[in-house]
Amino acid sequence: MKRIGKVIAYIVRDGRVVVFAHGDHDTLALAGLQVPAGTIQPGELPEDAVLREAYEETGLTGLRLVRYLGVGEYDARPAHDAVHVRHFYELAVDADEIPESWTAYETGDGAHDPIRFDLQWMPLDQAHVVAFGQGSHLGRLFD
Repeated sequence: MKRIGKVIAYIVRDGRVVVFAHGDHDTLALAGLQVPAGTIQPGELPEDAVLREAYEETGLTGLRLVRYLGVGEYDARPAHDAVHVRHFYELAVDADEIPESWTAYETGDGAHDPIRFDLQWMPLDQAHVVAFGQGSHLGRLFD
């Protein structure tokens, strides 16, 4: 079984966190509500990966690291024969105006068609509903 390095971004502003759903792909729509996340590339530091992934999936500029929240493991079986070693980060966004909801398209390295992300701000006290265990470190935002 593979162990894959991942990052999870909690982008927080005014007591809310950025969440998204995939709106235009039937299979991805089944993935439910998520926060920005992704794979750490070979040779990439987790703190660089989280900023890259958060930007790619949200289109937000002015993202900055606030703090590291910890690491956890997520067993992706049976869908994938892998354990994800997840690094969780709190991020902030320094911008004067940010919409309440928006759409972004992630193209990654250009090897696939753009993936649509329908984004919005969710109150932190409701964010426990995010899928795939991505909310496991939300409580640490209150430390």
